[in-house]
Amino acid sequence: MNDSPADAPADAPELFTWEFATDPYPAYAWLREHSPVHRTVLPSGVEAWLVTRYADARQALADTRLSKNPAHHAEPAHAKGKTGIPGERKAELMTHLLNIDPPDHTRLRRLVSKAFTPRRVAEFAPRVQELTDRLIDNFIEEGSADLIHDFAFPLPIYAICDLLGVPREDQDDFRDWAGMMIRHGGGPRGGVARSVKKMRGYLAELIHRKRENPGDDLISGLIRASDHGEHLTENEAAAMAFILLFAGFETTVNLIGNGMYALLRDPAQRERLQRSLDAGETGLLETGIEELLRYDGPVELATWRFATEPMTLGGRGIAAGDPVLVVLAAADRDPERFEDPDTLDLARSDNQHLGYGHGIHYCLGAPLARLEGQTALATLLRRLPDLRLAAEPTDLRWRGGLIMRGLRTLPVEFEPQAAATQGDTLSTL
Repeated sequence: MNDSPADAPADAPELFTWEFATDPYPAYAWLREHSPVHRTVLPSGVEAWLVTRYADARQALADTRLSKNPAHHAEPAHAKGKTGIPGERKAELMTHLLNIDPPDHTRLRRLVSKAFTPRRVAEFAPRVQELTDRLIDNFIEEGSADLIHDFAFPLPIYAICDLLGVPREDQDDFRDWAGMMIRHGGGPRGGVARSVKKMRGYLAELIHRKRENPGDDLISGLIRASDHGEHLTENEAAAMAFILLFAGFETTVNLIGNGMYALLRDPAQRERLQRSLDAGETGLLETGIEELLRYDGPVELATWRFATEPMTLGGRGIAAGDPVLVVLAAADRDPERFEDPDTLDLARSDNQHLGYGHGIHYCLGAPLARLEGQTALATLLRRLPDLRLAAEPTDLRWRGGLIMRGLRTLPVEFEPQAAATQGDTLSTL
Protein backbone atom coordinates (compact mmCIF):
# COMPACT_ATOMS: atom_id res chain seq x y z
CA MET A 1 0.00 0.00 0.00
CA ASN A 2 1.22 3.47 -0.78
CA ASP A 3 0.06 5.48 2.24
CA SER A 4 -0.05 4.39 5.85
CA PRO A 5 -3.10 4.51 8.11
CA ALA A 6 -1.12 6.96 10.19
CA ASP A 7 -1.64 9.47 7.37
CA ALA A 8 -5.38 9.51 8.13
CA PRO A 9 -6.75 12.71 9.69
CA ALA A 10 -5.91 12.89 13.39
CA ASP A 11 -9.52 13.59 14.38
CA ALA A 12 -10.98 10.68 12.38
CA PRO A 13 -13.70 8.86 14.34
CA GLU A 14 -12.95 5.50 15.88
CA LEU A 15 -14.38 2.71 13.75
CA PHE A 16 -15.56 -0.84 14.46
CA THR A 17 -16.24 -0.41 18.18
CA TRP A 18 -19.49 -1.61 19.76
CA GLU A 19 -20.61 2.02 19.98
CA PHE A 20 -19.90 2.43 16.28
CA ALA A 21 -21.87 -0.75 15.50
CA THR A 22 -24.92 0.69 17.27
CA ASP A 23 -24.96 3.82 15.11
CA PRO A 24 -22.23 4.05 12.46
CA TYR A 25 -23.90 6.84 10.51
CA PRO A 26 -22.29 9.88 12.23
CA ALA A 27 -18.83 8.37 11.65
CA TYR A 28 -19.68 7.68 8.02
CA ALA A 29 -20.90 11.26 7.60
CA TRP A 30 -17.53 12.48 8.90
CA LEU A 31 -15.66 10.20 6.50
CA ARG A 32 -17.75 11.31 3.53
CA GLU A 33 -16.85 14.94 4.25
CA HIS A 34 -13.23 14.66 5.37
CA SER A 35 -11.79 11.37 4.11
CA PRO A 36 -14.15 9.83 1.54
CA VAL A 37 -11.64 7.16 0.45
CA HIS A 38 -10.18 6.24 3.81
CA ARG A 39 -7.26 3.95 4.67
CA THR A 40 -7.84 1.99 7.87
CA VAL A 41 -6.84 -1.11 9.77
CA LEU A 42 -9.73 -3.52 10.17
CA PRO A 43 -10.37 -5.47 13.39
CA SER A 44 -8.76 -8.51 11.73
CA GLY A 45 -5.51 -6.57 11.24
CA VAL A 46 -5.98 -6.32 7.47
CA GLU A 47 -5.44 -2.85 5.99
CA ALA A 48 -8.05 -1.69 3.50
CA TRP A 49 -9.61 1.34 1.84
CA LEU A 50 -13.15 2.38 2.77
CA VAL A 51 -15.16 4.14 0.04
CA THR A 52 -18.00 6.24 1.50
CA ARG A 53 -19.35 8.72 -1.10
CA TYR A 54 -22.15 7.60 -3.42
CA ALA A 55 -20.46 8.61 -6.69
CA ASP A 56 -17.18 6.90 -5.74
CA ALA A 57 -19.02 3.85 -4.42
CA ARG A 58 -21.04 3.40 -7.59
CA GLN A 59 -17.89 3.74 -9.69
CA ALA A 60 -15.98 1.23 -7.56
CA LEU A 61 -18.74 -1.37 -7.62
CA ALA A 62 -18.60 -1.47 -11.43
CA ASP A 63 -14.84 -0.89 -11.93
CA THR A 64 -13.25 -3.87 -13.68
CA ARG A 65 -9.88 -2.96 -12.16
CA LEU A 66 -11.28 -4.03 -8.80
CA SER A 67 -11.31 -7.82 -8.81
CA LYS A 68 -13.40 -10.09 -6.59
CA ASN A 69 -10.74 -12.81 -6.72
CA PRO A 70 -8.73 -12.95 -3.44
CA ALA A 71 -5.73 -14.12 -5.47
CA HIS A 72 -5.18 -10.44 -6.30
CA HIS A 73 -4.75 -9.49 -2.63
CA ALA A 74 -1.14 -8.51 -1.92
CA GLU A 75 -1.61 -9.88 1.58
CA PRO A 76 1.15 -10.11 4.16
CA ALA A 77 1.55 -13.42 5.94
CA HIS A 78 -0.39 -12.30 9.04
CA ALA A 79 -3.43 -11.39 6.92
CA LYS A 80 -3.65 -14.60 4.92
CA GLY A 81 -7.13 -16.08 5.06
CA LYS A 82 -8.63 -13.10 6.90
CA THR A 83 -10.67 -11.88 3.97
CA GLY A 84 -13.84 -13.54 2.74
CA ILE A 85 -15.92 -16.15 4.56
CA PRO A 86 -14.16 -18.10 7.33
CA GLY A 87 -13.42 -21.69 6.37
CA GLU A 88 -14.29 -21.42 2.69
CA ARG A 89 -10.70 -22.05 1.54
CA LYS A 90 -10.23 -25.26 3.52
CA ALA A 91 -13.71 -26.47 2.54
CA GLU A 92 -12.94 -25.90 -1.17
CA LEU A 93 -15.83 -23.45 -1.49
CA MET A 94 -13.95 -20.53 -3.03
CA THR A 95 -15.36 -20.79 -6.56
CA HIS A 96 -18.59 -18.89 -5.97
CA LEU A 97 -19.97 -15.64 -7.36
CA LEU A 98 -18.49 -13.43 -4.63
CA ASN A 99 -14.93 -14.58 -5.37
CA ILE A 100 -14.64 -14.74 -9.15
CA ASP A 101 -14.50 -12.44 -12.16
CA PRO A 102 -15.60 -12.83 -15.79
CA PRO A 103 -15.62 -15.04 -17.74
CA ASP A 104 -16.21 -17.64 -14.99
CA HIS A 105 -18.50 -15.25 -13.14
CA THR A 106 -20.58 -14.72 -16.29
CA ARG A 107 -20.92 -18.46 -16.86
CA LEU A 108 -21.91 -19.33 -13.27
CA ARG A 109 -24.25 -16.37 -12.86
CA ARG A 110 -26.09 -17.31 -16.05
CA LEU A 111 -26.72 -20.80 -14.68
CA VAL A 112 -28.05 -19.65 -11.32
CA SER A 113 -30.03 -16.65 -12.57
CA LYS A 114 -32.66 -19.00 -13.98
CA ALA A 115 -33.82 -19.66 -10.41
CA PHE A 116 -34.41 -15.96 -9.71
CA THR A 117 -36.42 -14.84 -12.73
CA PRO A 118 -39.55 -12.80 -11.91
CA ARG A 119 -41.67 -15.79 -12.93
CA ARG A 120 -39.87 -18.22 -10.63
CA VAL A 121 -39.96 -15.78 -7.72
CA ALA A 122 -43.70 -15.12 -8.28
CA GLU A 123 -44.33 -18.87 -8.26
CA PHE A 124 -42.54 -19.04 -4.90
CA ALA A 125 -44.69 -16.30 -3.31
CA PRO A 126 -47.37 -18.64 -1.85
CA ARG A 127 -44.68 -20.71 -0.13
CA VAL A 128 -43.12 -17.57 1.39
CA GLN A 129 -46.55 -16.49 2.64
CA GLU A 130 -47.18 -19.94 4.09
CA LEU A 131 -43.86 -19.87 5.96
CA THR A 132 -44.51 -16.32 7.19
CA ASP A 133 -47.94 -17.17 8.59
CA ARG A 134 -46.75 -20.39 10.17
CA LEU A 135 -43.92 -18.63 12.01
CA ILE A 136 -46.30 -15.95 13.31
CA ASP A 137 -48.74 -18.68 14.37
CA ASN A 138 -45.98 -20.12 16.54
CA PHE A 139 -45.89 -17.06 18.81
CA ILE A 140 -49.10 -15.11 18.22
CA GLU A 141 -50.80 -16.58 21.29
CA GLU A 142 -47.89 -15.62 23.57
CA GLY A 143 -48.15 -11.84 23.39
CA SER A 144 -44.38 -11.46 22.95
CA ALA A 145 -41.59 -12.66 20.70
CA ASP A 146 -38.04 -12.06 19.61
CA LEU A 147 -38.59 -11.10 15.99
CA ILE A 148 -35.04 -12.09 15.05
CA HIS A 149 -34.92 -15.57 16.58
CA ASP A 150 -38.60 -16.45 16.13
CA PHE A 151 -39.28 -14.89 12.75
CA ALA A 152 -36.68 -13.00 10.69
CA PHE A 153 -34.04 -15.72 11.04
CA PRO A 154 -36.00 -18.92 10.24
CA LEU A 155 -38.06 -17.44 7.37
CA PRO A 156 -35.26 -17.01 4.79
CA ILE A 157 -33.47 -20.17 5.93
CA TYR A 158 -36.50 -22.36 5.19
CA ALA A 159 -37.24 -20.44 1.99
CA ILE A 160 -33.75 -20.80 0.52
CA CYS A 161 -33.60 -24.45 1.57
CA ASP A 162 -36.84 -25.07 -0.34
CA LEU A 163 -35.44 -23.27 -3.38
CA LEU A 164 -32.22 -25.29 -3.33
CA GLY A 165 -34.02 -28.59 -2.77
CA VAL A 166 -32.87 -29.37 0.78
CA PRO A 167 -35.36 -31.96 2.12
CA ARG A 168 -37.67 -30.66 4.84
CA GLU A 169 -36.32 -33.19 7.34
CA ASP A 170 -32.80 -31.74 6.94
CA GLN A 171 -33.68 -28.06 7.09
CA ASP A 172 -33.35 -27.72 10.86
CA ASP A 173 -29.70 -28.77 10.49
CA PHE A 174 -29.20 -25.86 8.12
CA ARG A 175 -30.94 -23.60 10.62
CA ASP A 176 -28.43 -24.69 13.29
CA TRP A 177 -25.41 -24.16 11.02
CA ALA A 178 -26.69 -20.78 9.88
CA GLY A 179 -27.34 -19.79 13.48
CA MET A 180 -23.73 -20.60 14.31
CA MET A 181 -22.61 -18.35 11.44
CA ILE A 182 -24.69 -15.44 12.69
CA ARG A 183 -23.77 -15.87 16.36
CA HIS A 184 -20.05 -16.00 15.62
CA GLY A 185 -20.02 -13.54 12.72
CA GLY A 186 -18.30 -10.83 14.74
CA GLY A 187 -16.22 -13.08 16.95
CA PRO A 188 -13.72 -15.89 16.46
CA ARG A 189 -13.73 -17.17 12.89
CA GLY A 190 -13.41 -20.78 14.10
CA GLY A 191 -17.10 -21.11 14.95
CA VAL A 192 -18.13 -20.06 11.48
CA ALA A 193 -15.48 -22.27 9.87
CA ARG A 194 -16.80 -25.36 11.69
CA SER A 195 -20.32 -24.67 10.41
CA VAL A 196 -18.99 -24.11 6.90
CA LYS A 197 -17.22 -27.47 7.06
CA LYS A 198 -20.40 -29.25 8.18
CA MET A 199 -22.44 -27.53 5.49
CA ARG A 200 -19.85 -28.45 2.84
CA GLY A 201 -20.01 -32.13 3.81
CA TYR A 202 -23.79 -32.12 3.64
CA LEU A 203 -23.85 -30.37 0.26
CA ALA A 204 -21.45 -32.91 -1.24
CA GLU A 205 -23.78 -35.70 -0.10
CA LEU A 206 -26.90 -33.85 -1.30
CA ILE A 207 -25.38 -33.22 -4.75
CA HIS A 208 -24.65 -36.94 -5.03
CA ARG A 209 -28.26 -37.80 -4.09
CA LYS A 210 -29.68 -35.21 -6.51
CA ARG A 211 -27.57 -36.58 -9.34
CA GLU A 212 -29.28 -39.95 -8.83
CA ASN A 213 -32.75 -38.52 -8.14
CA PRO A 214 -33.04 -34.98 -9.55
CA GLY A 215 -36.01 -32.74 -8.83
CA ASP A 216 -37.33 -29.31 -9.81
CA ASP A 217 -34.94 -27.38 -7.59
CA LEU A 218 -31.83 -25.26 -7.98
CA ILE A 219 -29.25 -27.89 -7.07
CA SER A 220 -30.79 -30.34 -9.56
CA GLY A 221 -30.72 -27.56 -12.14
CA LEU A 222 -27.02 -26.96 -11.53
CA ILE A 223 -26.34 -30.68 -11.90
CA ARG A 224 -28.33 -30.87 -15.15
CA ALA A 225 -26.39 -27.90 -16.53
CA SER A 226 -23.15 -29.63 -15.65
CA ASP A 227 -24.28 -32.85 -17.30
CA HIS A 228 -25.23 -30.94 -20.48
CA GLY A 229 -21.83 -29.41 -21.12
CA GLU A 230 -21.84 -26.22 -19.03
CA HIS A 231 -18.66 -27.51 -17.33
CA LEU A 232 -19.83 -26.98 -13.76
CA THR A 233 -17.59 -28.95 -11.44
CA GLU A 234 -18.89 -30.53 -8.25
CA ASN A 235 -16.86 -28.01 -6.25
CA GLU A 236 -18.48 -25.17 -8.23
CA ALA A 237 -21.95 -26.63 -7.64
CA ALA A 238 -21.27 -26.99 -3.92
CA ALA A 239 -19.78 -23.49 -3.70
CA MET A 240 -22.77 -22.04 -5.54
CA ALA A 241 -25.28 -23.74 -3.25
CA PHE A 242 -23.23 -22.66 -0.24
CA ILE A 243 -23.04 -18.98 -1.15
CA LEU A 244 -26.76 -18.86 -1.95
CA LEU A 245 -27.44 -20.22 1.53
CA PHE A 246 -24.84 -18.03 3.20
CA ALA A 247 -25.60 -14.79 1.38
CA GLY A 248 -29.27 -15.53 0.78
CA PHE A 249 -30.39 -15.79 4.36
CA GLU A 250 -28.51 -13.25 6.48
CA THR A 251 -29.27 -10.34 4.16
CA THR A 252 -32.98 -11.11 4.48
CA VAL A 253 -32.76 -11.63 8.25
CA ASN A 254 -31.33 -8.13 8.50
CA LEU A 255 -33.73 -6.61 5.98
CA ILE A 256 -36.70 -7.81 8.05
CA GLY A 257 -35.10 -7.05 11.43
CA ASN A 258 -33.67 -3.62 10.57
CA GLY A 259 -36.81 -2.72 8.61
CA MET A 260 -39.22 -3.61 11.39
CA TYR A 261 -37.03 -1.87 13.95
CA ALA A 262 -37.03 1.32 11.86
CA LEU A 263 -40.83 1.19 11.55
CA LEU A 264 -41.30 0.60 15.28
CA ARG A 265 -39.17 3.68 15.98
CA ASP A 266 -41.04 5.87 13.49
CA PRO A 267 -44.75 5.65 14.35
CA ALA A 268 -45.80 8.11 11.64
CA GLN A 269 -44.18 6.13 8.82
CA ARG A 270 -45.43 2.85 10.24
CA GLU A 271 -49.01 4.15 10.53
CA ARG A 272 -48.77 5.44 6.96
CA LEU A 273 -47.80 1.99 5.73
CA GLN A 274 -50.42 0.27 7.85
CA ARG A 275 -53.18 2.48 6.43
CA SER A 276 -51.98 1.77 2.90
CA LEU A 277 -52.01 -1.99 3.50
CA ASP A 278 -55.45 -1.84 5.13
CA ALA A 279 -56.70 -0.12 1.97
CA GLY A 280 -55.42 -3.02 -0.14
CA GLU A 281 -52.62 -0.99 -1.73
CA THR A 282 -49.13 -2.30 -2.47
CA GLY A 283 -47.39 0.81 -3.86
CA LEU A 284 -46.15 2.16 -0.52
CA LEU A 285 -45.01 -1.33 0.53
CA GLU A 286 -42.90 -1.58 -2.63
CA THR A 287 -41.27 1.85 -2.31
CA GLY A 288 -41.04 1.34 1.45
CA ILE A 289 -38.88 -1.77 1.12
CA GLU A 290 -36.50 0.16 -1.12
CA GLU A 291 -36.35 2.99 1.43
CA LEU A 292 -35.67 0.59 4.29
CA LEU A 293 -32.85 -0.93 2.21
CA ARG A 294 -31.39 2.56 1.77
CA TYR A 295 -32.03 3.89 5.27
CA ASP A 296 -30.55 1.05 7.33
CA GLY A 297 -29.86 -1.79 4.94
CA PRO A 298 -28.78 -5.35 5.69
CA VAL A 299 -25.35 -5.09 4.05
CA GLU A 300 -23.14 -2.39 5.55
CA LEU A 301 -20.05 -2.95 3.41
CA ALA A 302 -19.93 -4.62 0.02
CA THR A 303 -17.81 -7.76 -0.09
CA TRP A 304 -14.08 -7.62 -0.74
CA ARG A 305 -12.50 -6.18 -3.86
CA PHE A 306 -8.80 -6.05 -4.74
CA ALA A 307 -7.05 -3.60 -7.06
CA THR A 308 -5.44 -5.40 -9.99
CA GLU A 309 -3.37 -2.34 -10.96
CA PRO A 310 -2.48 1.07 -9.52
CA MET A 311 -5.55 3.32 -9.70
CA THR A 312 -7.03 6.53 -8.37
CA LEU A 313 -10.37 6.57 -6.57
CA GLY A 314 -11.85 9.64 -4.95
CA GLY A 315 -8.51 11.41 -5.34
CA ARG A 316 -6.54 8.72 -3.48
CA GLY A 317 -3.88 6.54 -5.01
CA ILE A 318 -4.58 2.84 -4.53
CA ALA A 319 -1.81 0.32 -5.14
CA ALA A 320 -2.18 -3.00 -6.93
CA GLY A 321 -3.19 -5.65 -4.43
CA ASP A 322 -4.88 -3.23 -2.03
CA PRO A 323 -8.26 -4.36 -0.62
CA VAL A 324 -11.13 -1.95 -1.25
CA LEU A 325 -14.39 -2.06 0.73
CA VAL A 326 -17.34 -0.02 -0.53
CA VAL A 327 -19.40 1.23 2.41
CA LEU A 328 -22.95 0.89 1.12
CA ALA A 329 -24.40 2.27 4.37
CA ALA A 330 -22.41 5.49 3.96
CA ALA A 331 -23.08 5.88 0.24
CA ASP A 332 -26.82 5.44 0.72
CA ARG A 333 -26.92 8.39 3.13
CA ASP A 334 -24.87 10.72 0.96
CA PRO A 335 -26.63 14.14 0.90
CA GLU A 336 -25.08 14.77 -2.52
CA ARG A 337 -27.35 11.99 -3.85
CA PHE A 338 -30.35 11.74 -1.50
CA GLU A 339 -32.44 14.58 -0.13
CA ASP A 340 -32.71 14.46 3.68
CA PRO A 341 -30.78 11.17 3.72
CA ASP A 342 -31.12 10.62 7.47
CA THR A 343 -34.92 10.80 7.26
CA LEU A 344 -37.02 7.69 6.66
CA ASP A 345 -39.52 8.35 3.85
CA LEU A 346 -41.35 5.23 2.69
CA ALA A 347 -42.69 7.07 -0.35
CA ARG A 348 -39.24 8.17 -1.57
CA SER A 349 -39.37 7.78 -5.34
CA ASP A 350 -35.90 8.83 -6.51
CA ASN A 351 -34.16 5.99 -4.70
CA GLN A 352 -31.38 4.36 -6.68
CA HIS A 353 -29.78 3.00 -3.53
CA LEU A 354 -26.83 0.62 -3.53
CA GLY A 355 -28.26 -1.73 -0.91
CA TYR A 356 -27.94 -4.72 -3.23
CA GLY A 357 -24.85 -3.48 -5.02
CA HIS A 358 -24.34 -2.30 -8.59
CA GLY A 359 -22.80 -3.67 -11.77
CA ILE A 360 -22.18 -7.31 -12.64
CA HIS A 361 -22.13 -8.35 -8.97
CA TYR A 362 -25.57 -6.87 -8.24
CA CYS A 363 -27.26 -9.24 -5.79
CA LEU A 364 -28.67 -12.17 -7.72
CA GLY A 365 -31.22 -12.97 -5.02
CA ALA A 366 -32.59 -9.42 -4.69
CA PRO A 367 -36.03 -10.32 -6.18
CA LEU A 368 -36.47 -13.13 -3.64
CA ALA A 369 -35.24 -10.95 -0.76
CA ARG A 370 -37.69 -8.22 -1.75
CA LEU A 371 -40.52 -10.76 -1.87
CA GLU A 372 -39.61 -12.09 1.58
CA GLY A 373 -39.20 -8.60 3.03
CA GLN A 374 -42.49 -7.32 1.64
CA THR A 375 -44.39 -10.43 2.72
CA ALA A 376 -42.85 -10.44 6.21
CA LEU A 377 -43.44 -6.78 7.03
CA ALA A 378 -46.93 -6.64 5.51
CA THR A 379 -48.05 -9.77 7.35
CA LEU A 380 -46.63 -8.62 10.69
CA LEU A 381 -48.40 -5.26 10.39
CA ARG A 382 -51.66 -6.87 9.31
CA ARG A 383 -51.76 -9.64 11.89
CA LEU A 384 -50.13 -7.76 14.80
CA PRO A 385 -51.34 -4.16 14.39
CA ASP A 386 -50.41 -3.21 17.97
CA LEU A 387 -46.85 -4.53 17.72
CA ARG A 388 -44.47 -2.54 19.93
CA LEU A 389 -40.86 -2.67 21.12
CA ALA A 390 -40.36 -4.52 24.40
CA ALA A 391 -36.94 -3.00 25.13
CA GLU A 392 -35.27 0.38 25.12
CA PRO A 393 -33.33 1.00 21.91
CA THR A 394 -30.19 1.62 23.99
CA ASP A 395 -30.48 -1.93 25.38
CA LEU A 396 -30.46 -3.58 21.95
CA ARG A 397 -27.21 -4.95 20.58
CA TRP A 398 -26.04 -5.18 16.99
CA ARG A 399 -24.07 -8.16 15.79
CA GLY A 400 -20.42 -7.38 15.33
CA GLY A 401 -19.03 -8.08 11.91
CA LEU A 402 -17.57 -6.32 8.95
CA ILE A 403 -20.00 -6.89 6.09
CA MET A 404 -23.50 -7.34 7.49
CA ARG A 405 -25.55 -5.04 9.72
CA GLY A 406 -28.22 -6.61 11.89
CA LEU A 407 -29.67 -6.80 15.38
CA ARG A 408 -28.90 -9.68 17.73
CA THR A 409 -32.45 -9.58 19.10
CA LEU A 410 -35.64 -7.59 18.55
CA PRO A 411 -38.01 -8.18 21.50
CA VAL A 412 -41.61 -7.11 20.85
CA GLU A 413 -44.98 -7.25 22.61
CA PHE A 414 -48.56 -7.32 21.33
CA GLU A 415 -52.01 -8.43 22.36
CA PRO A 416 -52.15 -12.24 22.31
CA GLN A 417 -54.38 -13.65 19.59
CA ALA A 418 -55.57 -17.08 18.55
CA ALA A 419 -53.45 -18.65 15.84
CA ALA A 420 -55.04 -18.60 12.39
CA THR A 421 -56.41 -21.86 11.08
CA GLN A 422 -55.18 -23.09 7.73
CA GLY A 423 -56.82 -21.19 4.91
CA ASP A 424 -57.49 -18.05 6.95
CA THR A 425 -54.57 -16.13 5.48
CA LEU A 426 -54.10 -14.91 1.94
CA SER A 427 -51.03 -13.67 0.15
CA THR A 428 -50.52 -9.94 0.59
CA LEU A 429 -48.80 -9.59 -2.76
